[in-house]
Amino acid sequence: MQMFRRLFIAAASAGLLSGLFVTLIHQVTTVPVILEAEVFEKAAEAPVPAADAATPAASTEAAHDHDHAAEDHTHGGDEWEPQDGFERTAYTVLADLLTGVGFALLLIAVFAVSGRAVDWRQGVYWGLAGFAIFILAPGLGLPPEVPGTAAADLTARQVWWVATALLTAGGLALLFYVKEPKPLWIVVALALIVAPQAIGAPQPAEYSSAAPEALAHRFIVATMIAQLLFWAVLGALSGYFYKRFVHEPAA
Repeated sequence: MQMFRRLFIAAASAGLLSGLFVTLIHQVTTVPVILEAEVFEKAAEAPVPAADAATPAASTEAAHDHDHAAEDHTHGGDEWEPQDGFERTAYTVLADLLTGVGFALLLIAVFAVSGRAVDWRQGVYWGLAGFAIFILAPGLGLPPEVPGTAAADLTARQVWWVATALLTAGGLALLFYVKEPKPLWIVVALALIVAPQAIGAPQPAEYSSAAPEALAHRFIVATMIAQLLFWAVLGALSGYFYKRFVHEPAA
């Protein structure tokens, strides 16, 4: 029980600090791009103006039907979302903190299972591995998307994402965790990493985006930079607190 308590304290400390760090990063990298993309998304969802009296009857009826369809779509898609300003920022901070603690728990659990002495330097390498597993590899097939972008079926994307993360983790483990890996293991490891990319991620039947392509590219770059910094800091903090609360007390 004492060990679990120390593991949780280490993970909570690393996760909360890294979550606060990435919140600040998001405010200057991804959030401005998201807000800009939402302007295009709302403009694309705006109802078509009603036809004037001079419009032919057939066109007027078509416009009328389109307005009803748009109205039905709007009512059907009415979902709760936080208000802009403090409420939205608060939920963003909460999500970042929970994400940080969750991934810190995962990292520190892996430290404990590995049985290796980990400090902040080794923690950075583990963090970079986490970035490769959870962000880089899935992002090759499913890059971050700005609001208003068409996407494939959610379940299919989730299945591909989980499979990609698991296979990438298995491949990296074979490459770096197994002592003196034989050529066969190296081939297997590379095959595991490449397989999901070769199969390909689920894609929509037709790509469309309300935001300009340049804005979508900016969002991908900003997200990748933010996540790289997050995972590096998370790994360093996890290694530091693991050594302080778990490894050293047990020595």
